[in-house]
Amino acid sequence: MRLDPTTTGGIDSPIGAAQALLALHDGRRPLLDLSQAAPPYPPAPEVVERVVEVARDPAGAGYAPVPGLPPLRRAVADELSQAYAGGIDPSDVVITAGCNQAFTTVVSALAGPGDELVMPLPYYFNHDMWVRLQGVHPVYLEPDAELIPRAADAEALITPRTRAIVLVTPGNPSGVTIPPTEIVAFAELARRHDIALVLDETYRSFRDTDAPAHPLFADPQWRSTVVSLHSFSKDLAIPGYRVGAVVGAPELNREVLKVLDCIAICAPRAGQEATLTGLTRAGAWRAERVAEIARRREWLIKALAPRPGGFEVVSSGGFFAWVRHPFTDRPSADVVRELLLEHDTLVIPGTAFLPEDRRMLRVSVGRVDADAAGTLAGRLAAIGR
Repeated sequence: MRLDPTTTGGIDSPIGAAQALLALHDGRRPLLDLSQAAPPYPPAPEVVERVVEVARDPAGAGYAPVPGLPPLRRAVADELSQAYAGGIDPSDVVITAGCNQAFTTVVSALAGPGDELVMPLPYYFNHDMWVRLQGVHPVYLEPDAELIPRAADAEALITPRTRAIVLVTPGNPSGVTIPPTEIVAFAELARRHDIALVLDETYRSFRDTDAPAHPLFADPQWRSTVVSLHSFSKDLAIPGYRVGAVVGAPELNREVLKVLDCIAICAPRAGQEATLTGLTRAGAWRAERVAEIARRREWLIKALAPRPGGFEVVSSGGFFAWVRHPFTDRPSADVVRELLLEHDTLVIPGTAFLPEDRRMLRVSVGRVDADAAGTLAGRLAAIGR
């Protein structure tokens, strides 16, 4: 058979590549796996109990409505309306099988082959992969020295083929949180050019503040421009249950539902019930987990502050630290390989998030505690000798 050259020309999953590399680890020494942003703790007890109830219910294995369970759509709308001091209706919410699916359905509704999306560097690798697989062209926006993308710099990148600007905040892989004022500037830019502003807010809960991430939902006209994407994988420690959400205009969501119906029909019912329970009954547990991830970031940043082996934390936030390695004569992929095979540490090379090698590594803080942070610093110092 003949395969589609657009698909065969795309990269393989960086997480899959990391797992393939992991197969080469001899297992004789403890592995420090800092590759994936997986929560290190189980879901809240209330969530687990609800999943058991659903599993025992004869109706628990049935299809859910394609847009999602109505009580869950209402809970998402209520929580976000409160968190953003804005107005979101259940009809604005479509539940998806994870935030990656939310992104893919939205892109499919907005853009086609030959169209363009503006994406700041470093990008989230699955975003770049999907855009390219659809024949859509990513147009990269260089951020400022603090890795904050600026709307003023994006203006020159917009062409008649531009369909959206995509922002991830807090960033994956950078961890950088885009200031609310800059998000407003991007929304104004998008509105002037009659394009969408797509905000991937997967790590919204893991910011260093409880203040609204932005004020856009307080504008009654937000639906003409803003599309907000959410994930409950990290928030509720249920990545395997695959639940995310699109928050956008009903007109956009109608097109999203066409795509969703062809891909998955609906997000898994058990995951939706787990999410509903987490949003409505596990508030204290969620707050404790946010504090826990913040502590894990602090341990990592403190351990790497002396720049062991010349490795430097460039930015951090959410579940990540974005780290520059000191080797100007070696590709980042080789550094990652040596870290695993010689120093029993797995991270993701920055080339998964950039169009060229800038000597960067993504380190997930999910499995970092005080001891692990010290171990990482020692291993980076060893490779730097």
